[in-house]
Amino acid sequence: MKSESVSGGSGTHDVRQRTDHDLGDCVRALAEVHERDGYPVNWPERPGDWLTPPSLLAAWVVELDGRIAGHIGLSRSDAGDAAPGLWSDRTGVAVDGTAVISRLFVAPAARGRGFGALLMSHAVAEARGRGLHPVLDVVASDTAAAALYERLGWRLLATVEQRWGPGQTVAVRCYAAGD
Repeated sequence: MKSESVSGGSGTHDVRQRTDHDLGDCVRALAEVHERDGYPVNWPERPGDWLTPPSLLAAWVVELDGRIAGHIGLSRSDAGDAAPGLWSDRTGVAVDGTAVISRLFVAPAARGRGFGALLMSHAVAEARGRGLHPVLDVVASDTAAAALYERLGWRLLATVEQRWGPGQTVAVRCYAAGD
């Protein structure tokens, strides 16, 4: 899915593939999300790099009236991802048969318009188009994100503890897209 423009509600929005030119605006929106919601839990030293991990397959943004309102990425499994291994153990499908949905956020001022679900649909369609099963990890304390995934039919695989650094252990909920 390259781009989709829709009018309605209180403005026009457009979902499209993210470009390098978008990174500054994405970082600004992410900073608003971090300040309000604490996502990401640990603010990255280089947020543009955090949004563009080496394992990234594709990323999309949603614009509202010409401004970045949200973001999502799709990546290959990385060492820190728990969901791909859980899915592999459950189904017998190799870890490389999964794609990880990550870096999903919607700017506080743009919430309530269905942008999270819209971005998820783009990432899921891309994963499935590549023959990969979408999975994701989310911090267990992020109940709003977990509620979105469950509303969209995602299945909880497990809640696991991950060590994110010296003295930091975090509970993470692992999900797989429904079939």
